[in-house]
Amino acid sequence: MIELRFNATKPNGQTITGSMNVASFSEGKKKIQKLAEKNSLKIQSIDKKVTFIYKIKRGGDKPISGEQKAYSKEEVSTALQKMGYQVVSVNKKLLDFSAKPPMADIVAFVKISAELLEQKLPYSEILTLLINDIQNKTLKETLKQVNNDLKKGADSEQTFLRYQSVFGKFTAYMLGLAAKSGNMSEIYKATAKFLERQQQFRKDLRSALITPMVTMFILLLAVLFYIGYIFPETAKLFVKFDIPLPPMTAATLGLSDFLISNILLVMVVVIVPPIILWRFAATKKGRLFLDKAILKMPIMGSLIHKTTIEVFCRVFYTLYSGSAESIEPIRIAAEACGNAHFENQIKTVAIPMMIKKGTGITEAFEAAGVFTDTAISRFHSGEETGTIKNTAQQLANYYESETVFRMKNVIELVQVVIAMVIMIVMIGLTLVSAETATISPKSTTM
Repeated sequence: MIELRFNATKPNGQTITGSMNVASFSEGKKKIQKLAEKNSLKIQSIDKKVTFIYKIKRGGDKPISGEQKAYSKEEVSTALQKMGYQVVSVNKKLLDFSAKPPMADIVAFVKISAELLEQKLPYSEILTLLINDIQNKTLKETLKQVNNDLKKGADSEQTFLRYQSVFGKFTAYMLGLAAKSGNMSEIYKATAKFLERQQQFRKDLRSALITPMVTMFILLLAVLFYIGYIFPETAKLFVKFDIPLPPMTAATLGLSDFLISNILLVMVVVIVPPIILWRFAATKKGRLFLDKAILKMPIMGSLIHKTTIEVFCRVFYTLYSGSAESIEPIRIAAEACGNAHFENQIKTVAIPMMIKKGTGITEAFEAAGVFTDTAISRFHSGEETGTIKNTAQQLANYYESETVFRMKNVIELVQVVIAMVIMIVMIGLTLVSAETATISPKSTTM
């Protein structure tokens, strides 16, 4: 997200100034132009808040350097001079790019904040302590900006959402909501728990799916290189001298000739599908299709599905305050679950049913078709007894226990399968090489 400021004049000549947070400069420019057309404004300038590098000193002290975000060089100079500094230089930062901080740093920030809030420490002091201790530069600067904005009386929700590119959309929303609620500690604890589970799930998913897929792909490339380049250099020597080849050697050489003759086709088959899948997954329809397919995968699909429901229930439990205000918690929980198909079904089926037809939570969730029978049964019991909130927490804890245990077993099984595949491939290559070594030329009679 970037921050833009615009200056405009009304038809009566009055000058007005406004600002907004947008994803890109072009998007912000379009929004400002629409706003100007709607209110008959004449745009004078549009400025983007960027980072400036300054060097200052006080009296005979040694100059010090720092960074500050502002709309112009003059703003930085004026602010520093008002603080009693002599400005040596102020220059715009050439590469104004900040990498998103690691998830571990964000989790640590939220978790430590929750613990300090439980100890009744003022939030401004918590931010000051963490700003001094955090090592990640992007997160440190972001928290400085958040602290400054909150001290100026800015709305906490808008302040955190302005930095959702750093915290993530859900985390920014929850932290902003916590400052406006009456129980910051509880919301921070729930957010930390959610982030820890999300981080652990991604780690487990990487171990169970992504790492094995990468390993198999690299193994395939290595085998193709051996068969297509290394093996023919030896085997073709025997062909040159008309020496009969054993069966495995002959078959491998035939495969090698095919790969070399159709190198472009092989490259297309090996490289193009992953690229197409990657590009397809980047589209909205592609993500919906793939996320739906993931939930139906054998073994892993069930685990991912239950983890998705767990995340939904955990967020819903944190935000739900009563049946009269259930739509917004359901929407936010659907966005937080991380599965596009699950989110789409909740937003396009369940929520419209609740708003237009006045159906209950259980009936709406069942119509969405993304909850397990166990979850539907528990929500039904909770709705009848008026304990929906506690039911959501119980479901989240139940699915967490189940998926953590089963995920460990799946990861161990996948690792064994990968080891066996590698072993079989190595044995096959060894047998072919050993067979080639037994080839001897025909005996000749002098």
